[in-house]
Parts: sequence; structure tokens; C-alpha cells
Amino acid sequence: MGQQYRKPLNTFSIRMFHHYIGIDYSGRGTCTTRTSAIQVYRAETGLDASVVNSPASTENRRRNWCRQEVAEWLLKEIEQGKSFIAGIDHGFSLPVSYMQRFSLNNWPEFLNDFCNHWPTDQPHVSVDDIRKKLSNQLGRIGKPDEYRLAERWTSSAKSVFQFDVQGSVAKSTHAGIPWIQKLRTEAGDRLHCWPFDGWKIPKNRCVIAEVFPSIFRQRYPRGNRHADAQDAYSVARWLSEADQNLQLQHFFEPFLTIEQRKLANLEGWILGIM
Repeated sequence: MGQQYRKPLNTFSIRMFHHYIGIDYSGRGTCTTRTSAIQVYRAETGLDASVVNSPASTENRRRNWCRQEVAEWLLKEIEQGKSFIAGIDHGFSLPVSYMQRFSLNNWPEFLNDFCNHWPTDQPHVSVDDIRKKLSNQLGRIGKPDEYRLAERWTSSAKSVFQFDVQGSVAKSTHAGIPWIQKLRTEAGDRLHCWPFDGWKIPKNRCVIAEVFPSIFRQRYPRGNRHADAQDAYSVARWLSEADQNLQLQHFFEPFLTIEQRKLANLEGWILGIM
């Protein structure tokens, strides 16, 4: 059980979710590479966020997560039937300039096209392997000065094409998108990928959304958590607190013009940026 950090409000009927998940992701290695850079935390209503260990862990040995395992675990969570929101720190899409280069008109088209060229969910395939393979197709690799609208609205978010720099989400994004596609395929309408499946969240639905942990990490004492754990913890805790305080629903409706929303329907949005 997590530590009680705030008295629960008597508003369960209008809270959006049963529990809240923060995932600090990583594009290192292949989909079965275990790394401490992948961290998962979960919060229940009214309780502090606590670490979720890899299912491969035992009583005597804690194992690191791998990307394949994260996707399989999320699918099992969906099958439990209780609504949750999971904030994951990688892009779910790419800039509109990429879409225009390859005549992609909507997000499902993009997913199919991307997974054909970046099959990073396949065994023994890494992001760096694909980058080498596509080295003569620079349009597929993109340029580090190509930004999505959501990235331009922050002070420190980096382009999803800005590889090999500290704080970059490029590898995570290119490693994670095929798993988003797999989750959508296997979970069907039980899963809502925000905002692509709609800005408003249907009742009793499991939701995954892109987050930017640096927005939240300084709000909460770090304690003995390392940086990746703090990122996952802070996302899970913020999601829980925002829903408990009946504020989370407002973040699903950022202040965008009609044209900006149309763009975000292709590029995605970062939950927490208004």
C-alpha cells in the first residue's frame, strides 16, 4: 500500500479513472533489452504513487523492465476492466512535415507507414539498426530542427528527430510507436489514445497519453529515487492528484484554435500543456 498523502475527496462518481500510471520510457537496445531507464509507477486514488516491478522480478531478485514487457503489462491492465490513464514520455507521432513528405493524411495511416519502416518492435531490431539502414533516406530520419506544435509550446522539449543528445526522446519515440500500434490492435476500443481517438475521454475507458515529466518532476520531493524513477513517480502522482482535484479533465481540452487542433490530430499533444 502506498503512503496516504491526501485525504480522498468524496467525489468518486466524477473522477475519471480508477488508477494512474507513470512510465519513464527508453529507446535503448532492442525491445527485449532490460534497462533501469524504464520505470513504472502506479497510484491509486488517495494514495501516493508506488513502484511497479517488472513481472519477471522475483522475491529475491528485482529485474529491470524491457519495452515488450511494458506493452504486455499494459494490455493485461486493460483486460482487468478498470479504467486507468498511463502517461508515457515519448512521442506518439511525428511532425506534420514528415506527414507531408510521405502523403500521410491521418494518424492511423501514419502508424501503418511508420511501423513498416521502423519495425523496432521486432526481435533483435534497434533504433540504431534502422537509422543505419535508412541512412540514404534522410526524409525518414528527419532533421533535428523539425518540431511538432506541442514541442514549440514548451521551453525545453526537444524534437523527436533530435537523436543522441541528453534529454532526447527521439529514440524512445521511434522505439515506442510500434508498441502503441500493437496496443491499439489488441485492445480495440477498450483503449483510448489521446488525443488521436478524440479529445474527450469516454467513460470507463483506459487511456494512454504522451507526457513530458520535466513539467512535474520538481513538484515532488525526490527522496532516494533516481532520475528515471522520479520522472515516472511524478507523472503517476500528478495524474492522480489532478483527477482527485477534478482538474484532469481540463487538461484534455487545451486552448487550441481550430487549425492548431487539426494539426495536433496528426502530431499529437503533450498532456499538461495548455
